[in-house]
Amino acid sequence: MSSIITGTRIVKTYGKGTEQATVLNGVDVVITKGEFVAVMGPSGSGKTTLLFALSGMDGITGGSVKFGDTELSGLRENVLADLRRTRMGFIFQQPTMLRNLNLLDNIMLPAVQDGKRNIAELAQKARHLMKQTGISGLEYRDTMEVSGGQLQRAGICRALMNTPEILFADEPTGALNSKTAEEIMGLLVAINQAGTAIMLVTHDARVAARADRVLFTRDGHIVSNLTLAKFSGGDLEARGEKVLAGMAAVGI
Repeated sequence: MSSIITGTRIVKTYGKGTEQATVLNGVDVVITKGEFVAVMGPSGSGKTTLLFALSGMDGITGGSVKFGDTELSGLRENVLADLRRTRMGFIFQQPTMLRNLNLLDNIMLPAVQDGKRNIAELAQKARHLMKQTGISGLEYRDTMEVSGGQLQRAGICRALMNTPEILFADEPTGALNSKTAEEIMGLLVAINQAGTAIMLVTHDARVAARADRVLFTRDGHIVSNLTLAKFSGGDLEARGEKVLAGMAAVGI
């Protein structure tokens, strides 16, 4: 299957001179179309930096990142921003919503920004996504009037508004209770099984157990690559045990 993201010898440093720190040190990674990849590692291992580098949210110091055949480092910032908005989706631990907009308007925002699409059609799509994610009826709620789980579902809806080819998720269940986290992961698995690739950073073995592959990072390197079968729903405990064993093997 063809790749959607290819990172080659990625280097990312911060600071200068004696204060310089290397966060990614010659990392190679390929994510294929429709794949679900989880990234795990101790704090400071480079996992979130890797997500930011592969998505073009942060520039790299050396190496190459390609989205399909497009080299991200060669794009002007406005072109790169348009690519991220129209072909990628982003989910974070704390969804960043505009407080002066209701949930429906926040969800529609990425699709409205190009100014070329019918607002009524966008609203219809947003409502459909809200129904799929279990938050139908909350369209006109203020962002402060919903639970953390409902807000995360709204963030997923927003990430899907432009039908992205890949979702980047940074600790999407980190601020949720276990029941809500399970529900959110169920949604992400369904999104992946419908064809959207996912790259997810997590510290939770049960979350990583839903992925097709788990990359383990340490000191700016990918030190292990655990391959799991496509998630079917009935073997979560056994998959979790494999992830825990992988974590133990690399000292996480």
